[in-house]
Amino acid sequence: MSDAIKHECGIALIRLRKPYQYYIDKYGTALYGANKLYLLMEKQVNRGQDGAGIANIKIDVPPGHRYISRYRSVDQRPVTDIFEKVNKKFRKALKGNRDKAKDAKWLQENIAFTGEVWMGHLRYGTHGANDIENCHPMLRQSNWRSRNLVMAGNFNMTNVDSLFDKLVSLGQHPKDKVDTITVMEKIGHFLDEENQRVFDRFKGIYENPDLSDIIEDNLDMQRVLHRSCRDFDGGYAMVGMTGFGASFVARDPAGIRPAYYYADDEVIVVASEKPAIKTAFNAEYSEIKEVKPGHALIIDKYGEYNELQFVKPVEKRSCSFERIYFSRATDPDIYNERKTLGKLLIPQILKEIDYDLENTVFSYIPNTAETAFFGMVEGLEEYLYKQRKKAIMEGILFEEELDKVLSFRPRVEKLVSKDVKMRTFIADDSQRDDMVSHVYDTTFEVIKKGKDNVVVVDDSIVRGTTLEKSILRMLDRLGPKKIIIVSSAPQIRFPDCYGIDMSKFKEFVGFRAALELLRERGQEYIVDEVYAQSVAAIESGNASQQNYVKAIFEPFTHEELSRKVAQIVTPADLKAEVAVVYQTVENLHRACPNHTGDWYFTGDYPTPGGNNVVNKAFVNFMEGRLVRAY
Repeated sequence: MSDAIKHECGIALIRLRKPYQYYIDKYGTALYGANKLYLLMEKQVNRGQDGAGIANIKIDVPPGHRYISRYRSVDQRPVTDIFEKVNKKFRKALKGNRDKAKDAKWLQENIAFTGEVWMGHLRYGTHGANDIENCHPMLRQSNWRSRNLVMAGNFNMTNVDSLFDKLVSLGQHPKDKVDTITVMEKIGHFLDEENQRVFDRFKGIYENPDLSDIIEDNLDMQRVLHRSCRDFDGGYAMVGMTGFGASFVARDPAGIRPAYYYADDEVIVVASEKPAIKTAFNAEYSEIKEVKPGHALIIDKYGEYNELQFVKPVEKRSCSFERIYFSRATDPDIYNERKTLGKLLIPQILKEIDYDLENTVFSYIPNTAETAFFGMVEGLEEYLYKQRKKAIMEGILFEEELDKVLSFRPRVEKLVSKDVKMRTFIADDSQRDDMVSHVYDTTFEVIKKGKDNVVVVDDSIVRGTTLEKSILRMLDRLGPKKIIIVSSAPQIRFPDCYGIDMSKFKEFVGFRAALELLRERGQEYIVDEVYAQSVAAIESGNASQQNYVKAIFEPFTHEELSRKVAQIVTPADLKAEVAVVYQTVENLHRACPNHTGDWYFTGDYPTPGGNNVVNKAFVNFMEGRLVRAY
């Protein structure tokens, strides 16, 4: 995405299902679990580069030995930093104890990160500073093994305030109001209650030392999650581990955030993306399953697992941005969906270039748009095939003309490439904009000046500032007659509140376009009406019932907004004509039929909290408050 945004974090869980000695004997290393988690996280590093963390739990080590280990890092390469520390810890502990390098019992009693349950997290900081305290996993400690809780997640909650108030009403004193702490403390509270319930049930039957094992064998994690999460409003895929080794991955009832798992007789693995599991464990894609919405994959102390419902599922609305941009395109389904997104844009593109393929060059920016670009080229080839067939059927007999029809191919060039080594350190805005424009390299002398159209595919156009300040100016230097920027995603009109860093209306060029059109047409009263309705709904506690901001966009067609966006992002001194082509929502659903989460395009939020957030975000915009609304 040329307008970079921060987005959904990555999660990873590995449960070794056999005794620790088994992996040492079979794979020749005590670091089998660590190595696999490293792979799982590196293959998801696209999901978070602001920080990372891992945690590990040993099952059934004797009292007096540490059984929970955790490292977190905000280093420039946090995943590498963490696993270098783990390896260093092993090397240091084995110095002078080489004979113990393959002794599982000794290793588990003397070295950290030798447990059977592993958790990993990759952080994109949509909220909070990039310091180590904001990195997952989070740890809730107790001297009772079954009351310890380690948690990490890919989530945002829209109702943090009410969840915080609930904790206070339960008698807690939370140290922070952020959703990460609130969620963990809420689950921790009901984990404590479940411990007490089982203790009360068996006390008097067993002595206290034995009661610890009895509690662990009878603790009902499904019940804990149901009681904890039934009033959560947000998108989430949360992974948790208890101190005795039971673990879970819980997914929100609308399936907004992704979670996949794979199991065989050696391991149970969970990740945010299928390709990570495929690469790390050489699993067949058909064997990798999706955690169902409203369900939790619960793994007990003994490595047995089940997928159980903990909240009632609603209509599945999994995030379509995962398919457009966030997830790796090495997932075969996502690869095909992105190609389809590119192909479905062909009718709009042909119309915009007046069907003049001979004088049009096709390209893409950034590299993540490459797959949609391939689909677009495939769509062009299909169009040309139909044109050739039509020409032949209509009886073109002159050899020269026939040769031209049969041999013509779309003009495809790599016009833009990003210099990833270049950094802009200049603070002065006027000079900095010029430097930013040179972060990209262009391919000169392939455009017929004043004659060619240039069509450039992007994943999405969010703010439009990169287009205005660098990309359009850079393309204009090539001398085209017309520049068409094509977005494989629809127009972003509304904030996200479930995990993507798109929370403020002022950031969206599509929203700015709607305001401009309202002003031009003398319909600014609609803005005032929406503001009044939003304020009234917030004050009456009814803001979750309806998205009032939809009215801002209702007077305009998709094409009208696209034309206005093109005007907004075009610098005054640009020589070429500029057009912007957006994907339609209808075509998005055709390309990604199983991932219908589209609230940032349509305003149709999958939870009541989404409506509450969008109305608050609009009020914040109108009142000049530059804060997120959740």
